[in-house]
Amino acid sequence: MDKDRQRVDIKGYIKKNYRNIIICFLAVLGMGFSLSFLILCNLGTDTCTFMNRNVSGKIGLSFGTWQLMVNIALLVLVIIFRRDLIGIGTVINMVLIAYYADFFDWIWGKFIPESAFTEPFSRGIIFTLSLAGFIITAAIYMNTDVGIAPYDALAVMLNDVLKKLPFFLCRNIVDFSSIVIGMLAGGRPKIGHILMALLLGPAITLVGKKLKGESENQSA
Repeated sequence: MDKDRQRVDIKGYIKKNYRNIIICFLAVLGMGFSLSFLILCNLGTDTCTFMNRNVSGKIGLSFGTWQLMVNIALLVLVIIFRRDLIGIGTVINMVLIAYYADFFDWIWGKFIPESAFTEPFSRGIIFTLSLAGFIITAAIYMNTDVGIAPYDALAVMLNDVLKKLPFFLCRNIVDFSSIVIGMLAGGRPKIGHILMALLLGPAITLVGKKLKGESENQSA
């Protein structure tokens, strides 16, 4: 009986949110697409990766093992304090984004010369477009309301505590804290890490307002 009810609930959830689930899937695909270029440009990616790579190297654990441990710990916190932030989008982001980045990296290796990512002019253009692409698609994914990754949930939970502080500042705090932790572990942030920490919070807020405005116009 309970299993049948769960199936109905899952089917109902997907039917109700199928549009947002598709948008989330495409947004995470866009994040992986952009991330693959950012990795090849080697000018900095997301702040969470910066933190985890440096901490894992400092304590002698593999990056994958340490990141899994961090994700599990953060997921437990989200389950305790904001279970509503967990959904299909959580799984889509946590499972697929790295595979997307690896897939596109493999494609670029076959068709794009390595010099495109080292020659200053082309490297700068690719980096700028990829950074913008990642920030925009990440902001869209964060606003689909079908679940977010545990790291992304930290800013939402911090905003619950610091209610007078705008969300984008809470996101800035989380991202810059990650950079500081990475630096304490011996890392040196690059321009991409700083720009990601500065711009992602405001972009999430801006996209959220735009999507909310469009939703209100459609329902009016």
